[in-house]
Amino acid sequence: MLDNISKLLTGDMLRALCDMGHGETIVIADANFPADSLSDKVQRCPGMNVSDVLSAIIDLFPIDVAYTENPAIVMELTEGDKAKRMPTPEAWGDYERIFHKRYPELKLGRVERYDFYELSKKAAVVFVTGEDRLYGNILLTKGCVI
Repeated sequence: MLDNISKLLTGDMLRALCDMGHGETIVIADANFPADSLSDKVQRCPGMNVSDVLSAIIDLFPIDVAYTENPAIVMELTEGDKAKRMPTPEAWGDYERIFHKRYPELKLGRVERYDFYELSKKAAVVFVTGEDRLYGNILLTKGCVI
């Protein structure tokens, strides 16, 4: 047993995070994300949502705020959803609040849906959660421990 580490993080999750180098990425995905068609490095986090996983790793996983323009990226609303006047996804506000305690200046980057999928193909790991909020996916770039 380890102390001061969220009980939500499994050994496999911790190993994946630890084995990454700076500049590598992870995706924390919602339940609708097509992870298996994009990556062979998928880990399931049933019963958790993206905010749970993000909260559990934020103090362990350095975000590359020093060298990456957008070290935290969400999937932009599609043109169809914008035309329907879909509001800003509530999950994004949760992510910003979670980041604020360690990275108060961090702003979420946004990329088009298929560009997000392409970036996800390069991720070191995709954590698929049970998140049911639309546009709940986030991609993070790992920084250095200094």
